[in-house]
Amino acid sequence: MWAMFAHTVSRPRRHLVTLVAVSASALAACGSDSAESTSDAEPAAGSTDAASITDAEPVLEPADEAEPQPAADPDPEPDVEVADSVPARDLDAAEDASADSSVWALSSSSYVGDYALVVDEFDTMVTVTVDGSTRTIESNSLPNHETGEFPNAGNPNTITEQDLSYSFTTEPVFTGDAVFAQTPGIGVNGVTFEPGTAERVECASGEVHAIEGLQDEYDLGMDINNAHVQPNGQYHYHGSSELMIEALEAGDDLVHVGFAADGFLMYASISDAYSSSYELSTEPRTGTDCTYRGDTIEIDGTTPDGTYVADWVYVEGSGDLDECNGIEIDGEYAYIVTEDYPYIPRCLMGEFEQQRPGGPPPGEG
Repeated sequence: MWAMFAHTVSRPRRHLVTLVAVSASALAACGSDSAESTSDAEPAAGSTDAASITDAEPVLEPADEAEPQPAADPDPEPDVEVADSVPARDLDAAEDASADSSVWALSSSSYVGDYALVVDEFDTMVTVTVDGSTRTIESNSLPNHETGEFPNAGNPNTITEQDLSYSFTTEPVFTGDAVFAQTPGIGVNGVTFEPGTAERVECASGEVHAIEGLQDEYDLGMDINNAHVQPNGQYHYHGSSELMIEALEAGDDLVHVGFAADGFLMYASISDAYSSSYELSTEPRTGTDCTYRGDTIEIDGTTPDGTYVADWVYVEGSGDLDECNGIEIDGEYAYIVTEDYPYIPRCLMGEFEQQRPGGPPPGEG
């Protein structure tokens, strides 16, 4: 049984975050209180930056039911309510553990156990419970940071609250076989990683060129977070989000940003320490009489520049990461979200089932 903690982080520009780690049995009991404390929150206000959480990595200690303590809150805010029965986390132990970077391991993230992430400013609501070998993620899909304006010229959709539920294993099995994954994972903030698009250039000669999400030729309405919105209103990432990383980082180069569908964890490197093994193809494109949304597109003989997914080829050993943007670090396999293609893994190396979240199926894009 883990101790239950609630921690409120007061951040610049009035960013107010509540991170609650709880036992599976306690999560349901405190869930209604968390919802009530944020139900009157105003919609996300625009700001020009997102400050990072500067507290040390939380360390969960076994519960001491005989002597519960009040929640630690060095700078209390009136619009966040913390249950009186929630004991404070051990900040001194966390600081001691993180003082020497050599003791940090991939599994030391604050988000590997049960937690609830609530950000009033952006109406973010995420709860994660771990029961045996299953991690269940429930999210309203509203990110914990600023977004761009939607609808916009390239994306006609409006961000709306969702009701999503995913279940991933906590005991991943590495197979070494790269298997395509349309939704390779979900962020610890409850926003999905979906790097592919439904946009295609089709040629009368038979070729179909999938348009890459992050490119300059076609306006797909991506915002400052390399993200945009599905037709059903679901916000999702096509690449690395600097604002998400800033909101989650806690002093280490590797920032735990998500959970892959096969159970392995997903990270981003602040220093961009891990290089992709994909390169632009040197072979000219093929395809005649090609069109996109009724417009004629010149394809045949043109030079790959990253506009289309097929412009990129995996060159084993050319970078640090494998075909699925994964690598073994300190004996643990993990995926890395990179600044370069493929940005987010397009495939997974572990056992998994292709799944859609609970609720209505989102559109593609």
